[in-house]
Amino acid sequence: MANMALTSEVACGELNPSELGTKTYWEEAYQNELNNFTNHGDVGEVWFGSKNECRVVRWLLQHAEKTSHILDIGCGNGHLLVHLAKEGFTNLTGVDYVENAVILAKELAAKEAVSVLFEVGDILEQDLQCPSFSRKYDFVLDKGTYDAISLCPDNPQKKRKCYLEVLSQILATGGHFVIVSCNWTQQELTAHFKRELVLSDTIPTPTFSFGGSQGKSVTALVFVSKSPMEKP
Repeated sequence: MANMALTSEVACGELNPSELGTKTYWEEAYQNELNNFTNHGDVGEVWFGSKNECRVVRWLLQHAEKTSHILDIGCGNGHLLVHLAKEGFTNLTGVDYVENAVILAKELAAKEAVSVLFEVGDILEQDLQCPSFSRKYDFVLDKGTYDAISLCPDNPQKKRKCYLEVLSQILATGGHFVIVSCNWTQQELTAHFKRELVLSDTIPTPTFSFGGSQGKSVTALVFVSKSPMEKP
């Protein structure tokens, strides 16, 4: 089952569809965020909060080289990558399928005087025209994108399969996939990715108690890509 806070949203192993799984929702959201940034300097929402972002950054500081090639899928306003750039990482790429999100990310990076490559691209597109999806990465990050795909009203199972196929193509041999989710547990994510990835680490997140049971509102995991001989 999914994280305790969202258990009611799960039926038969799938999440109930939500507007959070539609491109229209995110286009409207980032239009508003871009307007707020332009008019008031507000950088917008840090998805899952700044504390969870800091946990990912700390993990990368411990396990990645500053020159590692890092991709953030569904980068949104680019706040995570800007944070990493300010920590000294130099090969950072962010991709989002909403153009205004990429515009906002570029403006935020410029304001903070850091160098990050941001591009418009959709990991679910069949032709993958975005140049970033033609490269290999040592680390691929996902902070909410897999969740949003899972909430799509239109065949989320097929979309998750496509996502995993592309992920396996862009991860370098031995590359790491870092995912933060508020909809899926460690057990569920491990099952979703088992054909291509192996769980290698967990990033501790706060637990809470409810009705005598413990749960997490956010799960943060690190997977490593399998070698071709390990794959079924």
